[in-house]
Amino acid sequence: METYNEAIEKLHQIVADIEKNDLDVDLLSEKVKEATRLIKLCKEKLFKVDEEVKKILEELD
Repeated sequence: METYNEAIEKLHQIVADIEKNDLDVDLLSEKVKEATRLIKLCKEKLFKVDEEVKKILEELD
């Protein structure tokens, strides 16, 4: 499983590949599927960190 930074880097590369407009349809479909997976992974990681930070801040009160 990728780290958040690795996932973001892969997403940037996918966007760059798509913007070049030289992908065939089959490859484009795979890139979009991979981007969707990476976005979900990033959202999950951000949600987890947000929950952890909230918990820590609550303990400080």
